[in-house]
Amino acid sequence: MPYEGHRQGRTEALGGGLGLAEVEAVARTAHAAQQDKAGRPYAEHLRAVAEGVRARGGADDLVAAGWLHDALEDGVLDDAWLDAAALPQRTKDVVRAVTKRDGEEPEAYARRILATPGARLVKAADLAHNADPDRLAVLDEHTARRLTAKYATMRRHLGLTADD
Repeated sequence: MPYEGHRQGRTEALGGGLGLAEVEAVARTAHAAQQDKAGRPYAEHLRAVAEGVRARGGADDLVAAGWLHDALEDGVLDDAWLDAAALPQRTKDVVRAVTKRDGEEPEAYARRILATPGARLVKAADLAHNADPDRLAVLDEHTARRLTAKYATMRRHLGLTADD
C-alpha cells in the first residue's frame, strides 16, 4: 500500500528533485528483500514512519527522510547514492543523523539527532512504530523486553514524551 501522501497526489518534486512517490519507490525497492523482527515486510515499517512524520507535522522533505531513515544503516543504499540523489539537503542531513554507526554510544547518537534540524521528529516517528505494543507482542518475551528498554532509553535521551 503506497504512502498516504501518494494517494493525495503528492508527487511534486522535493526541491526540484525526486518526488515523494519516487522516494517511496526507491525505499521499497531497496528494502524489498528485508523483513522486520516479526517477519513482516520491512516496507510496512517505512510506511508507518513516513506517515508518523506527516502526522507529527513534518514537511515533505522530512517525510522523504522517513522513507529513507534506515537505508544507510541497513546497507541497502550507500552514501554515494545519497550524495547523488536529487533530494533536499535537509533530507540527506536527517537520513545521516538517524543512521546509527557501529559501536556508537546511544548518547552520542542522540546528540547528533538533536543537533540536526528535523531529525528528532523522524526519530520520534521511528521509535513510536518500533515500540508499538502490537508489534512487540509478536516477539519473544526477552526480545520484546530488551527492545522496550532500548527504545525508552533513546526516548529519554531525545527528551521525547508520550505525546511525541
